Amino acid sequence: MEYDMPMRRTSVRATRYTRKSFFVDERAIRRARKALGVHTNAEAVRLAVERVVEMAEFWSFMTATRGSLRPGSIEAP
Repeated sequence: MEYDMPMRRTSVRATRYTRKSFFVDERAIRRARKALGVHTNAEAVRLAVERVVEMAEFWSFMTATRGSLRPGSIEAP
């Protein structure tokens, strides 16, 4: 993934979107737009969902590799 802004992803492949309808707290969506650096509610929802999936994958990796790094194997700068 390439990022042109800290939290905004530029898509290099076509993404298929499906239309969803749901209720969201307006204050929460405003805060999400600000935190993610996007302008629309749709962008905020899509990016937030992507971040949740990325974090789930990250923690799955962390759990799977737990204990495999030996103490002292990384040198401090």
